[in-house]
Amino acid sequence: MKITGIRTFLMHAGQPDPSKWASDGHASHVTQHKLEGTRNWLFLKIETDEGITGIGECSGWPRVIETAIKDIAPLLIGEDPAHIEKLWQKMQIAMMGHGMLGTVGAGAMTGIDMALWDIKGKALGVPVWMLLGGKLRDRIPIYSHANTAERALAVKERGIKTIKCGGVSDPVRKVAMLRETVGDEMDIAIDLHGPPWMTPADACRLVRALEPYELLWVEDPIAPDNIEGYRRIRDAAHIPLASGERTATIFGERQLIEEELVDVIQPDTGRAGGITQMKKIAAMAEAHHIQMAPHSGSLGPVAEYAALHVLASIPNALILERIDDDWEGRRHTIVPHPVQEGGSIAVPDAPGLGCDIDEEFVVRFPSEGNVSVPVQESAKSYNPGTYGERLYVQTRLSRRSYFNP
Repeated sequence: MKITGIRTFLMHAGQPDPSKWASDGHASHVTQHKLEGTRNWLFLKIETDEGITGIGECSGWPRVIETAIKDIAPLLIGEDPAHIEKLWQKMQIAMMGHGMLGTVGAGAMTGIDMALWDIKGKALGVPVWMLLGGKLRDRIPIYSHANTAERALAVKERGIKTIKCGGVSDPVRKVAMLRETVGDEMDIAIDLHGPPWMTPADACRLVRALEPYELLWVEDPIAPDNIEGYRRIRDAAHIPLASGERTATIFGERQLIEEELVDVIQPDTGRAGGITQMKKIAAMAEAHHIQMAPHSGSLGPVAEYAALHVLASIPNALILERIDDDWEGRRHTIVPHPVQEGGSIAVPDAPGLGCDIDEEFVVRFPSEGNVSVPVQESAKSYNPGTYGERLYVQTRLSRRSYFNP
């Protein structure tokens, strides 16, 4: 079998709230004019001379990655898609001359790698999880997002047992409210979104203030490039830490895992480097007793399918992020839609990934922009009076109000 071509499908996907860091997870709606937000989904299909087609999804900066895929494609034409590791290495070597491209380069390789696994599964007539060593579980637990009492109760009523809130502006009071709302039966996590204005000293204090609420984890308490800061938080706090969504490949996740700076590693299934890298990251984490909970907050449904196969096949799978009601178009993008019952999703059994996109539906939503707008001033993520400065690094004021319930 030989690769004969690669086609890309870039679409604009609606999202709950353009404020990003303060999103409450409510569904938005398709209009006949302009879609909300700047989220794009990028899918691709690898075609072969035997008529078998593989599908993948790329994240990390979809509009830029689409160009990267077109640049990489000639390297893959004529290659045997069965040799997945060989082709991954070939792509990595081809791009390294441009510098270490991080999630952009890895995002391009991710979709291609995902599609190669899909092709192999279809060619052999088995699901991808079978190629990864078989499955340990038939269902994958999920969590949803909630920032209000109403949303938390709605999630609880659906049988989902874990929620995560976003906590840039008022984290301690928000967690206290959610714990009082849902009781002790549900797990709660909080995503601090890696704010560069959060110093390690402040993060240590904040994480200690959250200890009484017995959280599943505190995610990205500081900027991801501040590794030394993670060491300080690890030494100061007695609460599970999670991170890893903004880096890619085993090389990007290495320090968090090898230095045991986190309890939960969160590679993004659309930009971590593909199923090949996800499996390796999971193995690295297992050796350090670290659980895996892939990031999926901004991804489309093809990457979600890939995450299900990986989580089914690894021993240290914890949970999968899922916002299934973020945009009504999600259900129309994929065929078939994942089967969710209560707080878990069934692992697919069809050959390959077990899904495909509706190309006619996808083409109806051309990209309208893919650069995040600054968080809205009403989200209170910045110090009063500094919103217009758009600072990457900023020290927090009003400290007493911020750190107390």
